[in-house]
Amino acid sequence: MTESSVFSSPIVGRQLFGPGPCNPYPEAHLALSLPLLGHLDPAFISAMDDTSEMLRKVWGTQNQRTLPLSATGSAGMEAAFVNTVRPSDVVVVAVNGLFGERMAEVASRHGAEVIVVEHEYGTPIDVERVVTAHPNPNIIAAVHAETSTGVVSDIKTLGENKGDALLLADCVTSVGGMEISLDDWGVDLAYAGSQKCLGVAPGLAPFSISDRAFERRVERPANWYLDLNLLGGYASGEPGGKRTYHHTAPTGMVVSLQAGLQRILAEGLDNVYARHRAAGKAMQDGLEEMGLKLFAEEGARLAQLTTVEVPEGVDSAAVRNYLLDKYNLEIGAGTGAYAAKIWRIGLMGHNATEANAHLVLAALKDALDNAS
Repeated sequence: MTESSVFSSPIVGRQLFGPGPCNPYPEAHLALSLPLLGHLDPAFISAMDDTSEMLRKVWGTQNQRTLPLSATGSAGMEAAFVNTVRPSDVVVVAVNGLFGERMAEVASRHGAEVIVVEHEYGTPIDVERVVTAHPNPNIIAAVHAETSTGVVSDIKTLGENKGDALLLADCVTSVGGMEISLDDWGVDLAYAGSQKCLGVAPGLAPFSISDRAFERRVERPANWYLDLNLLGGYASGEPGGKRTYHHTAPTGMVVSLQAGLQRILAEGLDNVYARHRAAGKAMQDGLEEMGLKLFAEEGARLAQLTTVEVPEGVDSAAVRNYLLDKYNLEIGAGTGAYAAKIWRIGLMGHNATEANAHLVLAALKDALDNAS
């Protein structure tokens, strides 16, 4: 086999500063090249146990059922609802962006009576409106860090006022980049994705469910693959330590996540969060110094994902294409009605540095001056 037949075209390397995925931590990247383990190999079982324990630390929880689901973050959302929603259950969903909308859609597909509490995009959720939307809901669901708008919402206060409802939180863009304390906040179900602040390639959905929520679970959910009754024995074993076979785990991805989490915890969570804050501040200050307007409400802006309005008369796609063609640098468009109205700039995981903020700012200024 000739060298040219191995790769039919040059390998493309990108600087990924969009809403995700980000460039992975080097440790997570290198772990993908390790020799592959079987999914029942004792060495892999040890890696799974270690990964789940580190996820507990990052989540701020003691939940026994904390594991990386073998799918992307959207499957975490699906797993949360399919295991807890019965027909006609009342689910209150706070919607302040695309992923709140998806929560409402998924809950409705499982037969819930969904009560949507709408918010203006770019603003955090109004806790009082959410908790008073129904006197006795089964579930209250909200997005901690809304990826479509760059807004953070107060999940802690929501948990303090949830009553008897289960609290479900989307933490896809927050875990690994900012403080989360599921137990202290009263969060019963949470899911995330591996590809953002955790600094790992897409493919896994970190997931956690409290004992309280597990006791209320659907005994035989409609989705076999995401049935937590089965996944519990696969991930952490049955009483006595025996593992049950459920599916062939993506062993390489789990080992990569293990390496990424080891990197985060070695740096220290407080240091990681401070690094994300510093990078985000440099980015947002720089954008405003360029005369650009930030989209998310002041006081509720994510550090790790900045949303900025496209200036009037500027072609959003032309700027993004210029950045990609000249700098191999990706930033994201908006979603839905905001697709051409905002840019989403991520400084997540390994990419969350002030140096990268200044790199993106310089490249963006060039693109605004020269993109046609």
